[in-house]
Amino acid sequence: MDKIAQNIQIPMFENISEIADAHGIKLWLIGGFVRDVFLGRNSKDIDIVVLGDGVRAAKMLARQLKADNVSVFKNFGTAQMRVGEYEIEIVGARKESYQTDSRKPDVEAGSIEDDQNRRDFTINAMAVSLNQETFGEFTDPFDGLSDLEEKLIRTPLDPDKTFSDDPLRMLRAIRFASQLDFKIDSDCLSGIKKNANRIKIISEERIADELNKIIASENSGKGFKLLKQCSLLKIILPELWELTGVEVQDNRAHKENFLHSVQVMENITEKSDDIWLRWAALLHDIGKTATKKYQKGHGWTFHAHDFIGEKMILQIFKRLKLPLDSRLKYVKKLVRLHMRPISLVEDKVTDSAVRRLLFDAGDDIDDLMNLCEADITSKNQRKKEKYLQNFRKVRKKLHEIDEKDRIRNFQPPVDGKEIMETFNLDPSPKIGKIKDAIKDAILDGEIPNEHEAARKYMFEKAKELGIEKK
Repeated sequence: MDKIAQNIQIPMFENISEIADAHGIKLWLIGGFVRDVFLGRNSKDIDIVVLGDGVRAAKMLARQLKADNVSVFKNFGTAQMRVGEYEIEIVGARKESYQTDSRKPDVEAGSIEDDQNRRDFTINAMAVSLNQETFGEFTDPFDGLSDLEEKLIRTPLDPDKTFSDDPLRMLRAIRFASQLDFKIDSDCLSGIKKNANRIKIISEERIADELNKIIASENSGKGFKLLKQCSLLKIILPELWELTGVEVQDNRAHKENFLHSVQVMENITEKSDDIWLRWAALLHDIGKTATKKYQKGHGWTFHAHDFIGEKMILQIFKRLKLPLDSRLKYVKKLVRLHMRPISLVEDKVTDSAVRRLLFDAGDDIDDLMNLCEADITSKNQRKKEKYLQNFRKVRKKLHEIDEKDRIRNFQPPVDGKEIMETFNLDPSPKIGKIKDAIKDAILDGEIPNEHEAARKYMFEKAKELGIEKK
């Protein structure tokens, strides 16, 4: 218990203790902060459970501690505040009961034991007293400390009831297994499988939040394998579920595209903590189910799966209430372009093809190349090194062309405004045709990426369209 004693001997907890005792309030530190102390993880999120009126106690503590950003949620009996570097949530100890059609419980005041009973997992039910007389006293009714040592996710009460009452806990179990690299207790796994369909009562926003946390973890692949194992994947990401399994014809099998996708995401995780790049890695082959064909003599093909996959991304983001902004465009772009770099491997590839990829990828070209390299999941090390060597050549070509022609995210040197002013034209399709012609001429290497050359070319294209300078 020395770890707990050391970590609560800080001015803020001592202040809370003095204030609570002065007003006759009993309170405990509980949940993630206590868990993370034993795991040696630095946590700034603090949960405090209060015997009695949690909101009243929170308001009083907020005044005394001069807390910032105080938010009170009377309906839930909770309050949140910021004190220095710490985010604190205070709740009144309570008992909960659930209706089958909702994860929102009926709540009544309870004891600290009642509050520990309602916690999701044993490792989150450990509590430490913050009152002066019992300061640092540790209570662990479900032996969560042993579960921490065994790296085990287990529910305090019957897992079947725990997950049926609040199905979000199924995703939280998998999220904690991913974040902490723990295993899930066999009874809990059975409870998740049994109650998988209950996840349908959870809002898409809450599901997406947990998925993002799984993807952001260092063991994201483990999380998605557990989602598949427990049949949750089939409900919340059916497009990914459809990639599972292998078909065989004429003794020829394609690779298991679900496991491949998970491996690509894991490979990206080693290089980047950008969750949207990780989403792109996870979903890059999502179009393979719709495009899978077997051609005798040639084997399995997935023609245009990159373009089909790009279209599917919007459906997935809409359904999960993921952001429909630049992050959606980014993921769509990487999925659409992930097959392009491999076509640039040959020495005979034209500079035009390299320019067009640079133009299409823009500032995301490095992320695209990282995705392509992560896409190499062959167990054959010689084959893998050959692919990686090829991509090193592609990177060199991209760098050389970008240095020479300044194509990445370039805007044609002559814009629509200049075209209209030069020829005294109103906006019309002809303006767009001239702009596109200039862009294509630069990308194809017909003219340099310079204003004078582009302006001269503008006059040539305008003449072809019957436009004269006035």
